Amino acid sequence: MAGGVASPREADPAPAFLLRLVLDVISGYAAAGIAHAHVVFKKDCTDLVRRIALFTHLLEEIRDFGASDYDHDHASSSSTASSWSADLGVALQAAKRLLSVASAYHSNNSSDGAAKKISFQFQCVTWKLEKALGKIPFDQFQISEEVQEQVSLVRAQLRRATERYGSLNSRKFSDALSQPLEKECDGTNHEISAKLDRIPEHCGTSRHAADQPTKVLDRVKRASNSSEVCLSNEIDFKGQENVATKGNEDTKKPDTLVIPDDFLCPISLELMRDPVIVATGQTYERSYIQRWIDCGNVTCPKTRQKLENLTLTPNYVLRSLINQWCAKHNIEQPSGLANGRLKKGDGSFRDVSSDMAAIQALLCKLSGPCLEERRAAVAEIRSLSKRSTDNRILIADAGAIPLLVNLLTIDDVSLQEHAVTSVLNLSIFENNKSLIMLAGAIPSIVQVLRAGSMEARENAAATLFSLSLGDENKIIIGASGAIPALVDLLQHGSTRGKKDAATALFNLCIYQGNKGRAVRAGIITALLRMLTDSRNCMVDEALTILSVLASNHDAKAAIVKASTIPVLIDLLRTGLPRNKENAAAILLSLCKRDAENLTSISRLGAAIPLTELTKSGTERAKRKATSLLEHLRKLQQL
Repeated sequence: MAGGVASPREADPAPAFLLRLVLDVISGYAAAGIAHAHVVFKKDCTDLVRRIALFTHLLEEIRDFGASDYDHDHASSSSTASSWSADLGVALQAAKRLLSVASAYHSNNSSDGAAKKISFQFQCVTWKLEKALGKIPFDQFQISEEVQEQVSLVRAQLRRATERYGSLNSRKFSDALSQPLEKECDGTNHEISAKLDRIPEHCGTSRHAADQPTKVLDRVKRASNSSEVCLSNEIDFKGQENVATKGNEDTKKPDTLVIPDDFLCPISLELMRDPVIVATGQTYERSYIQRWIDCGNVTCPKTRQKLENLTLTPNYVLRSLINQWCAKHNIEQPSGLANGRLKKGDGSFRDVSSDMAAIQALLCKLSGPCLEERRAAVAEIRSLSKRSTDNRILIADAGAIPLLVNLLTIDDVSLQEHAVTSVLNLSIFENNKSLIMLAGAIPSIVQVLRAGSMEARENAAATLFSLSLGDENKIIIGASGAIPALVDLLQHGSTRGKKDAATALFNLCIYQGNKGRAVRAGIITALLRMLTDSRNCMVDEALTILSVLASNHDAKAAIVKASTIPVLIDLLRTGLPRNKENAAAILLSLCKRDAENLTSISRLGAAIPLTELTKSGTERAKRKATSLLEHLRKLQQL
């Protein structure tokens, strides 16, 4: 690459080249003076450059991994993994060209064709960057946990940004990115329009704005200068098709909805749904400030003052104001319930007024003084919530969730069991998950998990698994003290309780910050017992969790210290195909860049079962076994 810039589609660019490309994007943005100019796409340019700048630490770590290691691992990886650098190179070059064009665009007519094409390109580049980041094999390059956390945050931001621009087809994205934008532009909008005419306008499917009210949000802070133009990120692509075919028809697009500054999280710059106050008095979205703390930070992100304590206090007043604002502007996701009628799958409506009245009567009993009536009411709610999605919508809409959460801490076995099971059933409906989280249910569910009856503990673990399907919820649940209680259930629970705990722990440990919590809670010892249990009833679950944990430094040390390696090698010989696959994956994670562990598996005779696995294992098992054998061959050559 020293002789010139190779096309990323012709050869996979090295990390050093990608790093230079990132720095070029940043320096080009600074030189253009976009941050201080009155440019139509100022916000889009600023956000894009800010996110690209966060790639720097990732690419530095990959570059520092070492040229020889990079070349070997890159060549031996799968086609999907090896394409990450090419895809990232394409996206960064497209971003560089786009920023050049967008910074020169000054029209005040945000509905003209050129503006729509530039906006579409921002969506394409954002989408491509997120997809390229998702392909990077972190384990292969020994990426630190801190940088992995940063990449996860950037990917989440890129996904949300893509969604705000609209809904498009993946193939059309790639087609659009392959169309070149001119690197240089003279600032005339006619030339910009001509350059962008090569970009296809009709892309994918579009949804009516009424079905996606949140897509209307342009999540930016209020413009400080009244002459600054603020564009909506929502694009009417059906309208763009008309522009392409008719040429002279204007496309109607929704008005920009500007979120009040006080409603935005200072970290994510997104609308807050669960605002909490830290020791300095600043308010943040719970999941983002918790992630900040989990990374070892002890200062307030906004003021930089040291936090006297790490307590997060719910800001109920602000949450109420945000909810009122969302209701006023129709921001909440629709449940399909309106005027006593519930929308069915075929678009028609069903009269549910009688069902709603019956549920309201149950809630009156649920909050009444009579213990027997409360028991009967919560048992009926449990039964109704189990039967159908419609019931889950109606029960939540009636306001049952806060009442059920209050019952979780009552010292009555029957009430507690029915209440936690009702919450579990309600959580199955996706929209109810956020309502349960906002009701502050997690501490009460964890209390049930610690001290409830076995049935209540089982269903509490299942509820945590259901809620943890949301990435932000993983952070909140992990910080609540749930993991030690789940590990205890994994060790001492019933068969069903152990399985519920295992699924919840697996899902929670996908988030890097929870892996250390699980190790400190003693999960490795519990998993080793499961691997060596003569009944072999939970070997699959144990191996699956270990495969997630093995990339964590503390977990890796704990796994080796617990003498797990001989057990894993034995599973390579005698386990079921899936067990062999996971055992090989765990051993590979333990042995990468660790000569001591490599020597250990060599001494224990791992080469023979690994060789057999390269011939008869699953495709993933073959890849892992082949990579491990290559590491063993290198060790012997030293």
